[in-house]
Amino acid sequence: MAEHTSSSITIEAAPADVMGVIADFARYPEWTGEVKEAEVLEEDAAGRAEKVRLLLDAGAIKDDHTLAYTWTGADEVSWTLVKSQMLRSLDGSYRLAPLDGGRRTEVTYQLTVDVKIPMLGMIKRKAEKVIIDRALAGLKKRVESDA
Repeated sequence: MAEHTSSSITIEAAPADVMGVIADFARYPEWTGEVKEAEVLEEDAAGRAEKVRLLLDAGAIKDDHTLAYTWTGADEVSWTLVKSQMLRSLDGSYRLAPLDGGRRTEVTYQLTVDVKIPMLGMIKRKAEKVIIDRALAGLKKRVESDA
């Protein structure tokens, strides 16, 4: 099994509010930093994104890739890479856990990235950690400012 990086943050909002921001791909460029464009290509019967094209600019990594999303209940979403120019794999998930009777949410973000160019495992893990930390901080700021 591939190694992954994971981190958690507590957000001062209900899980449904947090998931609402996570599921709103069109607004990713407003809060993620690295995502410059997001386009939902396919939706499931419930109107949730199943396939999303993302244009990423994370400094050294610039990529146009497509991810397939799987929604598990109201508190988890995971994704896998469908196609990419620079990445071999990009698998991740957000898991939400209600705190304080649902007034706050612990968000755990797990990510595994593999690039097509050779890169030391230690450098890959560091890049994953930076991506996760930025995403969680951006998510927290976005959700709490919308509340």
